[in-house]
Amino acid sequence: LRPNKGFSSATDNSNKLKDKVMKFEEVIGIDVSKLTLDACIHSLQIFTQVPNTKKGYSKLFSWAAKSTGCSLEQILFCFEHTGMYSYALSCYMSEGEMNYIMVPGLEIKRSLGIQRGKNDQIDARKIAQYAYRRREEVTIYQLPEKAINKIRQLLSLREKLVRQRAGYEASLKDMSDFIESSENRIVFTVQRNVVKTLVREIEKVENEIDRVLAESPDIMNNYKLITSITGVGRQTALQLIVVTNNFVSFDDHRKLASYAGVAPFPYTSGTSIRGKTKVSSLANMRLKSLLSACAVSATRHDPEMKIYFNRRTENGKHKMNSLNAVKNKLLARVFAVVRRGTPYVAMCNYAA
Repeated sequence: LRPNKGFSSATDNSNKLKDKVMKFEEVIGIDVSKLTLDACIHSLQIFTQVPNTKKGYSKLFSWAAKSTGCSLEQILFCFEHTGMYSYALSCYMSEGEMNYIMVPGLEIKRSLGIQRGKNDQIDARKIAQYAYRRREEVTIYQLPEKAINKIRQLLSLREKLVRQRAGYEASLKDMSDFIESSENRIVFTVQRNVVKTLVREIEKVENEIDRVLAESPDIMNNYKLITSITGVGRQTALQLIVVTNNFVSFDDHRKLASYAGVAPFPYTSGTSIRGKTKVSSLANMRLKSLLSACAVSATRHDPEMKIYFNRRTENGKHKMNSLNAVKNKLLARVFAVVRRGTPYVAMCNYAA
């Protein structure tokens, strides 16, 4: 089988970043808010505040180089992932080829133990302290390509529109059971028009996603490979591509299963605590929800998954436990087809 060149290249780039061990001379933590950036130099414990704009970024990095006496290549920057507030800063630093990491706020909070008090300077100091402790084991952040960011934004917009449409449809259904539409025509008409408008806007978003896919051969190739798996549909495939940065951020399905909240973990301690092995609530709940729908679909339409699911339940496994096992098998199949670069083949069709 011919390997997928895109997956190999992406994996090589990811490995290069992981293998890149640098001796940073200084660490700077940045607390990102909507209007300002608060920065703290770890060793000197000095602070500055600049606007969250390109002019502010230029001022920040000039201050960092002047205050530390180091070149920007010798400094590790760290800040929380705050969505669109940190996106422009991330783009600016990637263009300047600076060394930086974006970290979930919860990870920083839990790594520093009990803390009292909070303001922007304290947060910047905490971030700098976290990065200093992890400076020799961090992976330099790699900004996803523009197409993936575009798809991420479109998927987020689509989810909001679908949620709103479902709300109006549910409202119309409830009202039709108790209210005469002829006597309250305007109430029904306006909501029906809103639903029709939302349907049209969702179609526009879908068409834009198709356009982005058509302009990105590597992403389109992986999209087709993933959707060749029975049970995995369009939305799940797109979400997997976005979450994995087109399979650069995760190099095996077990790590992604942990991120998606479908990997079981033990809960034991000594001889007194013997909890059930279960999945963690710290997960990407959107991806977990999509995988749940995929698992149900696979057990209905994929003969192999149906046999696997039924065998587990007949052996006494709980249905939800068996569905979770199906989710993990689907993720394993996703990584297998992307790694090979060939569509999924149902082997049970060729069994004797």
